[in-house]
Amino acid sequence: MLRNHLFCTAAFAAGVIFWSGQSLAGTLAEDAKAFGTRQFIQNVDISPSGKKIVLLVSDQGSATAANVIDLATTKMSRIARTDGKPEKLYWCSFAGEEHLVCQYGGVDRFDDMLLGFSRLLAVNGDGSKMRPMGQQESDRSRYIRQSDGEIIDWLPGQEGQILMERSYIPEVGTTGTLISRAKEGLGVDQINLENLKSAQVEPPRTNFDDYMTDGRGNVRVATSWQSDRNSGQMSGLMTSRYRKQGSREWQELGTYDNTSRNGIVPLAIDADRNALFARKRIDGRDGLVQVSLDGSLKTDVVATNDTVDIDGVVRFGRGQRVIGYTFADERRRVVYFDPEFDKLHSALEKALPGKPMIQFEQASRDGNQLLILASGDRSPGTFYRFTRADRSLAEIGPVRPELEGRALGAVKPIVVTAADGARVPAYLTLPPGSTGKNLPAVVLPHGGPSARDEWGFGWLPQFLAARGYAVIQPNYRGSDGYGDAWLAQNGFKGWKTSIGDVTASAKYLVSQGIADPNRLAIVGWSYGGYAALQSAAVEPSLYKAVVAIAPVTDLQMTMKESENFSNRDIVKAFIGDGPHIIEGSPLQQASRIKAPVLLAHGDMDANVGVLQSDRMLDALKSSGTPVELLRFDGLDHQLDDSNARIQLLNKMGQLLERTIGQ
Repeated sequence: MLRNHLFCTAAFAAGVIFWSGQSLAGTLAEDAKAFGTRQFIQNVDISPSGKKIVLLVSDQGSATAANVIDLATTKMSRIARTDGKPEKLYWCSFAGEEHLVCQYGGVDRFDDMLLGFSRLLAVNGDGSKMRPMGQQESDRSRYIRQSDGEIIDWLPGQEGQILMERSYIPEVGTTGTLISRAKEGLGVDQINLENLKSAQVEPPRTNFDDYMTDGRGNVRVATSWQSDRNSGQMSGLMTSRYRKQGSREWQELGTYDNTSRNGIVPLAIDADRNALFARKRIDGRDGLVQVSLDGSLKTDVVATNDTVDIDGVVRFGRGQRVIGYTFADERRRVVYFDPEFDKLHSALEKALPGKPMIQFEQASRDGNQLLILASGDRSPGTFYRFTRADRSLAEIGPVRPELEGRALGAVKPIVVTAADGARVPAYLTLPPGSTGKNLPAVVLPHGGPSARDEWGFGWLPQFLAARGYAVIQPNYRGSDGYGDAWLAQNGFKGWKTSIGDVTASAKYLVSQGIADPNRLAIVGWSYGGYAALQSAAVEPSLYKAVVAIAPVTDLQMTMKESENFSNRDIVKAFIGDGPHIIEGSPLQQASRIKAPVLLAHGDMDANVGVLQSDRMLDALKSSGTPVELLRFDGLDHQLDDSNARIQLLNKMGQLLERTIGQ
């Protein structure tokens, strides 16, 4: 089944063990390089003994490498590298002291369609014996394999063993002596990483889309997305099943409707409680519930919030123990069930000033060595290794070494009053050291539209602040995280409301004396790019420049892009029909846009096709609007390439300097 995306985070002894950053000056070229260079450390894991770590680090351009480091000797072994075109390394983790699993993937062209794909690899700690873990590829497969599976249990205590949900694809029938593979669907296998021998735990099933274990090797929950048997189109309805302890019989657990958001979404199983943590809509917002898996399905509310959704649980360790839950109001927060982690979180906040966002990433087998990521609005983040025994903290390295020593802008939660009186949450970033008055300013709406901005570091708003611009990021109506009433009709059907909130954010900056009314620009990515273009069409005299990166430009085209995928009907229902298809499409309103426009798009974008920017370029040229398109070969929706991002920021900076100054 082919799927695409809908457009679419005490006392301590410290010692540095990896990397030392240097500060940079602030010309446009230097700022573009500093902020456009990809995040250096992307993923970290620690071996069961705690004696080794594996780092995923960015390399030249879009390349990524995985390095294993011996913490005692600092000896480093490179175990894998991808060039990012199209393969990207997503993560690498220890499954034993000498055995690792890595996942890579990307977007590639299959039968003239752009499809996302992912694969799992087993590799030794010295880089030897790299082998694929999925079903052996075959040129006789009946259909395209997008994913070969996922690791669902690291089986703590069973060195070098894992549970993998594996995708099985049958082969077309043949004649003669060749035997066709007949298995089909998603199953679960236990795999020995020494020799890749596997034992079936769950037979492949065509009606199961995901499995969940209790962290102790027992498959307890399975989910299925319902689809029409004839058309193969997904309905947006998910069914969940569960097993009682020691049983092999599947029983109904519940359903979830992706349109209404009613029902439960399984998040994690707590083996000690014999219960499932799940998300459930309660009074129009997502709450956290605990469902007993003893057969009674007794459901208890664990947490709700009067303002925002409870959006997930925090899991930790090899057995992925649940230690808390998360939500984001003005700032992302964690409520810990475990008092030890609660105290440690507070202690680390005090020990690492300016980095209040503490994430416990992974732990050694005995729990003595913890990997921690600490970040803040003015800190992109630093990875540390914390030793419980002596409460020592050793720095592994900064996430973005190019920004070490640079002054960054503080991010302030604010509230904007919309034209109809609605109170729109937003974030304001001012240039470091500025007076905060009469500045050139940039409105930066987020993508999605069913997403939201959060407090913390962002490379794009911080680049703009570094160039001297006040930056506002509104969580307009249509944003996710604030419940049903705020999601409203969504940012396409209800585009007038969403764009109205974006416009109100620009006018707020002027009313507060923060922005010069003659020096406003708007910048956005994905739906944010749509919002930038549509805002400029609705208010042609408000903005002096528009930057739209990978933008949706035409709603009819967006529906057409989903025609060959199993979520076609979901996309069509999300966008809807009616006058807004024309009125709410920047491409159809291009003649109204007067401000110069910079477009940027990757030609391997499977989320929003590059044709949307090509057509917008032609329409703006025809109407006489100054426009330029940066078309990046071989890159997808994220433009995850340092060279491309640096070029983009340089072009963006030049446009803003010409139109609204600094």
